[in-house]
Amino acid sequence: MAKIIAVANQKGGVGKTTTTVNLAAGLAASKAKVLLIDLDPQGNASVGSGIPSRKAKVTVKDVILGDKKAKSVIVKTQWGYDVLPANGDLTVAEVRLLEKESREQCLKKALEPIMDKYQYILIDCPPSLNMLTLNAMVAADSVLVPIQCEYYALEGLTSLLGTIEQIKANANPSLQIEGLVRTMFDGRNRLARDVSDELTNHFSDKLYQTAIPRNVRVAESPSHGAPVVSYDPHSLGGQAYLALAAELMRRQAGLRTPSSSKKTKEALETA
Repeated sequence: MAKIIAVANQKGGVGKTTTTVNLAAGLAASKAKVLLIDLDPQGNASVGSGIPSRKAKVTVKDVILGDKKAKSVIVKTQWGYDVLPANGDLTVAEVRLLEKESREQCLKKALEPIMDKYQYILIDCPPSLNMLTLNAMVAADSVLVPIQCEYYALEGLTSLLGTIEQIKANANPSLQIEGLVRTMFDGRNRLARDVSDELTNHFSDKLYQTAIPRNVRVAESPSHGAPVVSYDPHSLGGQAYLALAAELMRRQAGLRTPSSSKKTKEALETA
């Protein structure tokens, strides 16, 4: 049975889609069976996986509205994971969902027939709280939160955690916080270090030890339609996302995550 993880943050520009794509590729590189669901009308997770969203004739929109079965819309990528692609048509789904009964359950019901085909299902959520995000969190077992180490990110995090608690209380009692991942981290920046320390103090074991550094290869890879873990697996960004996938798998197995190596710490401090 698949573990469903919604990757979400109501603040845009925090590396949410990049994290979803590269986590999917990193897990697939470890031979896990992975499905990535692009639930953002921008379709960036599809494009970053090598699927031109404008050419997609059927998308996750058709799945969430019940017009198509999920298995008939899934696209296999050369990176080893599958994708339910999205494009601008997904905005239509958000409007039409408002007319449906149990509208917050539509994605969860659509995924039930394929749950046993995957170990992980990752959902790239829109950078806002809307009906699509609600569907993702109702379907999910947990929420992974990418976060930049800056002041405003902490304020946005407070709002997101409140949203998760509301959904847990009213629609999905089993929803958990999978963890927080520091993205675009620059260890030379004092504010980044201070915010990182705050996250460590407040969230303890919920904060992933793996931090994703600012790296030009991470920024380049989407224009090539490839995850950075495949585009340049030896780059700092590629190595960090492979480490993040490994850490997630260890956590799922209930294993203690070893402390970051000296080499990794030095790389983050000078990235």
